[in-house]
Amino acid sequence: MTSTTMKTDLSPARRRLVEKMQRLNFGRIEGLHVRSGEPAFDPPPRIIRSVKLGGDNGPRHEATKDDFMMKTAVRELFDILNQIGDGVVECIDVRHGLPCGMTYQENAA
Repeated sequence: MTSTTMKTDLSPARRRLVEKMQRLNFGRIEGLHVRSGEPAFDPPPRIIRSVKLGGDNGPRHEATKDDFMMKTAVRELFDILNQIGDGVVECIDVRHGLPCGMTYQENAA
């Protein structure tokens, strides 16, 4: 697992992905390109927001913080991006501002 534990330790692209997930709170990020293990935003991924009727649908309170410890799920996501190297993550499921599942295509060889 990656040793990056604090937000300030992340690359700008990884911080941007963390912030997108925190602002989304509940939903999916689809079609995220990965280059050399880093999230790429050109072309931009598709953001699908899930709304909890009668619930709190705003961004996570961590979204306004400059630094905090990365949760295990975020560190695991970045480890997988490192393994992918170059490719496209088809979908990252986001709940409570954290990645909770993902799908991506891998080489059959």
